[in-house]
Amino acid sequence: MAKYFNITGASSAAAELTRELIAAGNNVKVSKISLTNIHATTNCTVDLYIEKALVGKFYLLKAVELPVGATLIYDSINFSNASGEFGLYLKLNKSASETPSVDVIIN
Repeated sequence: MAKYFNITGASSAAAELTRELIAAGNNVKVSKISLTNIHATTNCTVDLYIEKALVGKFYLLKAVELPVGATLIYDSINFSNASGEFGLYLKLNKSASETPSVDVIIN
């Protein structure tokens, strides 16, 4: 079952926004993630990572810049998000004075 997110990032007071996409324990099988920059005029920099308590973060994408209107598809992904395992997170980094906006589809 696909999951859909429309994430509008950091406000004027913050430089970044981190959003949990899939919590550990949800038992969701992820095979593909699509990220689309939907902002009309500004590129967006994203981090996509999995994280497990007491183990740490493991980056799938780090500081990847998405041009306006561009879509990045990350496929062939496989990780355990059973109880006590990994959660999936997206971090949007603000560029200039604009607020980034990204659509995320997880299959």
